[in-house]
Amino acid sequence: MNTLNSEAFVLFGQHILWSDMVGNLFGLAALALGWRRSIWTWPVQFLAGLILFGAFFGHLTGSAGKQAVVMLVALYGWWQWQRGKEQGEDGHIAVRFATWRERGAMAAAAAAGTVAVAMLFTAYPTLSWDPWPDAYIFVGTVVAMYAQARGMVEFWFAWLLVDVVGVPLNFANGYAFSGFVYVIYGALVLWGLRDWWLRSRAAAQPTLEGAPA
Repeated sequence: MNTLNSEAFVLFGQHILWSDMVGNLFGLAALALGWRRSIWTWPVQFLAGLILFGAFFGHLTGSAGKQAVVMLVALYGWWQWQRGKEQGEDGHIAVRFATWRERGAMAAAAAAGTVAVAMLFTAYPTLSWDPWPDAYIFVGTVVAMYAQARGMVEFWFAWLLVDVVGVPLNFANGYAFSGFVYVIYGALVLWGLRDWWLRSRAAAQPTLEGAPA
């Protein structure tokens, strides 16, 4: 574990750790696989969470706890996509926009979860250096992954909202590579959002009898 947390190199004055670099590269690959609606996004996300858990465990317990939750949600996502991949005509998960009720439920869960986790981090300062933004990223990541597991286009919007806080927080906490990767996440999220958005609109269009699919 000491080797995993050792310095890989220095970039623009920032010390890059092996665990931070490898874990986030897996996370980036998982997001790209999610864009392609490949079920392998979930094992890769699980592996990314496992590596980052090792990076944070022992000194950023709150961040380590987030990765443990990420691994659990990755298992849930794998199960959901295994069940739902027959719904898509191409053998992949079918994507859609969430209903207003689902959006309201996710927004309420994100708000309540952020407050609850931030209060926990505040009560136990060893869990996090920045309770409120860390709680926001923690809960936002879980909500985003849940929406992804359900094939909701809102998954991409949730990731954008996480990125807005995640980039400066990672740089502030010394995880420079995480900060750089979050910037790349932002571009990838925009491409993924466009792809899922178009797919959901195409799926919603009725096919005329006798017309080519």
